[in-house]
Amino acid sequence: QTFNTTNVTKLCPGAQCTFAFYGGESLYHKYIFIFQLANAFVFLWLVNFAIALGQCTLAGAFASYYWASRKPADIPLWPLFSSFGRAIRYHTGSLAFGALILAVVQLIRVILEYLDHKLKGTQNSFTRFLLCCLKCCFWCLERFLKFINRNAYIMIAIYGKNFCTSAKDAFFLLMRNVVR
Repeated sequence: QTFNTTNVTKLCPGAQCTFAFYGGESLYHKYIFIFQLANAFVFLWLVNFAIALGQCTLAGAFASYYWASRKPADIPLWPLFSSFGRAIRYHTGSLAFGALILAVVQLIRVILEYLDHKLKGTQNSFTRFLLCCLKCCFWCLERFLKFINRNAYIMIAIYGKNFCTSAKDAFFLLMRNVVR
């Protein structure tokens, strides 16, 4: 039976269009959802790495100005480019690790938003409550990680330590000065 576009929703309320592949099911068709998740994860990781590189570069440029003992003589000719070069040469792994942690949390949030979209019409209030709580918790975790990462990138640019040490030092520095 052929359906025109106006009768489809009346005759088959849950009908969906699917692509018919006549050459058999390939690896691509079997794992397409996982491939889409992998693409989303790599996208989030690269975006967060670019943000981390920018934050570390700016922090290094400002630090080179702030700690110059003789202001005009000790400042590099191109502080932004020299800071960018230092960040690329020495801190790429630390920036990628911080971006990786943030990308994992953001991917979980994307999955939770997808589940929320799929469960819009359900009547199960406990599931919706649990999903709302998870979305709120991961939103808070993402904001906290962005805050810690930004301060860790500043510590990386200033002291040149790895990500975990810089994040720990930044956290304890903030905790010592929480009242200020």
